[in-house]
Amino acid sequence: MIDPIRPTDDEARALARELLTGARHAALGVLEPGTGAPMVTRIAIGTDASGRPATLISSLSQHTAALQANPDCSVLIGEPGDKGDPLTHPRLTLQCRARLVARGAPEHAELRDRWLEQHPKAKLYIDFGDFGFAILEASRGFLNGGFGKAYLLAPRDLGMPAKG
Repeated sequence: MIDPIRPTDDEARALARELLTGARHAALGVLEPGTGAPMVTRIAIGTDASGRPATLISSLSQHTAALQANPDCSVLIGEPGDKGDPLTHPRLTLQCRARLVARGAPEHAELRDRWLEQHPKAKLYIDFGDFGFAILEASRGFLNGGFGKAYLLAPRDLGMPAKG
C-alpha cells in the first residue's frame, strides 16, 4: 500500500499556520462523560500568545463537562470555499489535550485581552461568571491541503510549543 502522507514541507507548515491563525470557529470533538460516546460541537477559536489554539467556554456547556472528565480532544479547522467540492478545500485536524484556565488564574487576564482582540463581540459575555478559557495543547496535527496533499505535523510545525 502506498503511504498517502507527504513529507512535511514549508508550504504545508505555512498553510496549516494560516488555517489556525485565520480561524474564528472550529469543530471540537470530545468524549461524553459516562457513555464515552464521541460528541462534536462548534466552538469559537483563537490563539494564545504562544500560538496554541484557545477557546472561551462556558462551564454550563456539555463539552466543558466532557473536557473536565477527559481533557483529550480533537479540533477541526477549515471551511469549504464557495465553489468546488468541499473535500478539495484545506482543513487541519489537531489532536489536543485541553487545559482549562479559570477566572483568576495567572494567565486569564492575558488570554482575556488577546481574545477580545481576536473576537471583539465577545465583550458582551466574556466576563459572565460561567466563562473561562481552555488552551488546546496540540500533540499532533493532520493537514489535508486538498486532494492528494496530506501531511502529519508536530506542534513545532505549527509554530507552537510542544504539548505538556
